[in-house]
Amino acid sequence: MKYSLRSIKNSFIRRLKAPRMNWGYQDSSGAWRTRTRISDTVYFNHPEKIAIGENVFIGHYCILDGTGGLEIGEGCQIAGWNGIYSHSSHISIRLYGSHYHDVPEYEKAGYKIEPVVIGKYVFVGAGAMIFPGVTIGDGALIHAGVIVTDDVGEFEIVTGCPAGVIDDTRKLDRRYLDDPQLRNWYEEWQKK
Repeated sequence: MKYSLRSIKNSFIRRLKAPRMNWGYQDSSGAWRTRTRISDTVYFNHPEKIAIGENVFIGHYCILDGTGGLEIGEGCQIAGWNGIYSHSSHISIRLYGSHYHDVPEYEKAGYKIEPVVIGKYVFVGAGAMIFPGVTIGDGALIHAGVIVTDDVGEFEIVTGCPAGVIDDTRKLDRRYLDDPQLRNWYEEWQKK
């Protein structure tokens, strides 16, 4: 069989770039978790606020957001392509418009920062999203593709993802617009 230089080069590059599972993890407290496996493609936002237990598996291309604090309990399995978020800018981006970066992260009105706690031996299927303030009880199972916005009890199985228009964001934003500067920024981007 004859191989071209191009096919050999492409094969080599694929092997170099292939995601890999790393054994062992040193968390923000300095504790070494020898039996924890985390993909080298996992993105950590504020890793100093993330605590991961022993025997945890975190698959490829996940986002772990520690902005508001994130705890992942012992024995959890988190499949690939998941997002676990402890902050959300879904309100503040509209309030500030182009001035969004002018205000420090923890001082923004409408910037939701709440911890996420995932109990022991929880399974989170591929492509799931877990949002700020959620606590997932021990032994729970989150199916693939689920968007988790409310607490999940111990051993509960969560599935489904209904979506639909439920309200208008301008109603949601009103309670933050007493500040005249913030109101100006909010209205500024809408006029462009």
